[in-house]
Amino acid sequence: MFDARIYVQRRNRLKEKIKSGLIIFLGNEESPMNYPGNPYHFRQDSSFLYFFGLDFPALAAVIDIDEDKAIIFGNDVEIEDIIWMGFQPLLLVRAKGAGIEETAPLNQLEETVKKATKKGRKVHFLPPYRPETRLKLAQLLDLDPDVIGDNASKELIKEVVAQRSVKIDEEIDEMEKAHSISYEMHTTAMRMAKAGVYERQIVGKIEGIAFSYGCQLAFPTILTIDGQILHNHYHGNVLKDGRLLVNDSGAESEMHYASDITRTIPVGGKFTERQKEIYEIVLNSQETAIQSIKAGIKYREIHLKISKIIASGLKDLAMIKGDIEDAVREGVHAMFFPHGLGHLIGLDVHDMEDLGEDYVGYDDKTKRSDQFGFAYLRFAKELQPGHVLTVEPGIYFIPALIDKWKGEKKLAQFIDYEKVDKYRDFGGVRIEDNVLVTEDGCRVLGKSIPKKVIDLEEITAK
Repeated sequence: MFDARIYVQRRNRLKEKIKSGLIIFLGNEESPMNYPGNPYHFRQDSSFLYFFGLDFPALAAVIDIDEDKAIIFGNDVEIEDIIWMGFQPLLLVRAKGAGIEETAPLNQLEETVKKATKKGRKVHFLPPYRPETRLKLAQLLDLDPDVIGDNASKELIKEVVAQRSVKIDEEIDEMEKAHSISYEMHTTAMRMAKAGVYERQIVGKIEGIAFSYGCQLAFPTILTIDGQILHNHYHGNVLKDGRLLVNDSGAESEMHYASDITRTIPVGGKFTERQKEIYEIVLNSQETAIQSIKAGIKYREIHLKISKIIASGLKDLAMIKGDIEDAVREGVHAMFFPHGLGHLIGLDVHDMEDLGEDYVGYDDKTKRSDQFGFAYLRFAKELQPGHVLTVEPGIYFIPALIDKWKGEKKLAQFIDYEKVDKYRDFGGVRIEDNVLVTEDGCRVLGKSIPKKVIDLEEITAK
């Protein structure tokens, strides 16, 4: 946990902004894999962690704004629990670590909430993303579970997003710790990328690195020679010389702050000329994007700038033709770059997207595009100091998408489909780093992981 003062300050700001009523935070429960006594690894709700720091199951918290107090609801362990779990500190002792002086048994939560609703007091809560949380909220508030999300407090959502979007120094330190583990994961994968090795052998090794530091993965590993599949979690392929291996993976620190890095590796230690041409376009676009990051600029503008670099590079290879400004305006680049440039990262790898992506990445001044590809930009609004976001352009040759557009003769005035067809077996390239927006520009987090062609070839060939 951080110092108790940090959690107190966070809750005080929440009270100042929300002004009145009750705020409910439900912690996560353990979730069984196949029977109750065999649960998945427990992961606390990120907003609960942010405001209370308590990292164990079966908790709830209430901030009573009008009475200026916070209560943690939970149960102290009994002897049967201690037999299986060992000694556990009292709930009040743990709560004091977050600056909270009052606790109550979990079964008193319902009485507390219903007493407030009977008095007509406003009850604020965040939208649930787990079914059991939805059911609990429905019971507490006498609402239909199917509409509970519609009743979430927009006022609370917006304030939580505003707070969690701007990282303090202690949070950046945690993200740096996560990155240092990810550095080891990625450089290990580079050294293992040899012909005859199974993808799963590399996955097992790099995930074991995260676990060896007492940490978890920030998200399920994407490691594949089929890099044209953006979120490919199949790891059964055998590596072959001449293929590219996309490794999108990252560790989560002990305090659950994420790292999210992607590198594209030449199997066997050498890019082909064709691979190098595509790779250099992506690398140029990524480095340009990072250099463009500064407070006050909208991230959507950088996304569009990078889209033009990608389209221009592909025009140099005769796959795209015509005027680049017109081509990008029509969305031609999305056949090769069908996702957004990046997203916020923090306690969640896609930070706060459980609260609603439009609240996190968009606002009244920045509306989402409905154009294919551009619509998938998760974060588009103006950058602020303290934002941490991913920068992850890519170029992919997706046979099904090529066939669809070609069959529709879509944007045929800009695309040479005969030329593109020659790249159907190429796969994909993605390069990703995590970047902190500062007062005077930006800073890439962590020790630099090899990404230049010469450096990748050197480490992979060893």
